[in-house]
Amino acid sequence: MVLSNEIETKLRRFIEQSSFASSGGVITDLDGTAVHEFQGKIAIPKEVELGLMRHYERGRPLILNSLRFPLSVIRTFGQDWYKLSNAPIPTVTLNGSLAGYVKKNEDGELCFEEVAAFPLTEQEIMEALKGVQGILDGGIKNILVFYYPRDWRIGEVIWTPVPENVLPVKEKYASASAVTAVEFPKLQQQMLAEEICMIFLLIEAPEDQLMAYQHTKRSNFITHQGVDKLFGARAMADFLQCNLQDSLGAGDTELDSFLSGVGLALVVGNQELPFRGMVDTIKLRDSLELGAVLFKAAELAAVSKAHG
Repeated sequence: MVLSNEIETKLRRFIEQSSFASSGGVITDLDGTAVHEFQGKIAIPKEVELGLMRHYERGRPLILNSLRFPLSVIRTFGQDWYKLSNAPIPTVTLNGSLAGYVKKNEDGELCFEEVAAFPLTEQEIMEALKGVQGILDGGIKNILVFYYPRDWRIGEVIWTPVPENVLPVKEKYASASAVTAVEFPKLQQQMLAEEICMIFLLIEAPEDQLMAYQHTKRSNFITHQGVDKLFGARAMADFLQCNLQDSLGAGDTELDSFLSGVGLALVVGNQELPFRGMVDTIKLRDSLELGAVLFKAAELAAVSKAHG
């Protein structure tokens, strides 16, 4: 794919004026950015694959930065990505709250090795559950509580207040390791008994029912105070001794806050996001154009490094 003059000029200027070739990296969101779902199958577009391969060949660190939990990353496209990297993959998961490597264990199976975790405090868990209790007291039962323990092997646990909904929820959210409908005090006890990195509240109620809860969102991701994808990107970049300001970042939603911490932000798709790269920002139509930009960035970095 041929890039527009504007995109190529911005890209060239960033690579030439930054230290991307020696101390930068690539940080990318997954769903809707570097990977896509088509007919129920999640895949890395060929154009993105080619662009990523160039960076792996040049030895630049690539950090995955996803809302997904580690088991989900491993099960959906872990094998395909590992074929590209052929090495442990630096990965930030759960909206910045759990960072580490997707790697192969001694049996050759993919696993997750934690580097840093920022779990919720007991008070934060209680605050979240207090909000859930208020909604239940208001007569709204169409609420699901998703929670993600620090122990990545547990995966995703979902709670519904309606026992009859356990089976339909299991069928709808096949990624869940467990769906439970224990009494609310028991749920509270279970959640406080382990370290939890993220809670996701999903309310499926009509708008008029929600009007009593002015600050209630239909969906809400809860992490430890101050933790988001930018926080997680900084933690992983520090661990890798990689400079965010010399890095490229690619994302497509309002959760991709790390776009405001990288030097060159690559905004993929149609959404108008509030984030701007510290040096520059490039709007891209889709993942095909992202692949072309990654490929070109690797070429320009090779030239810059040779001249440097």
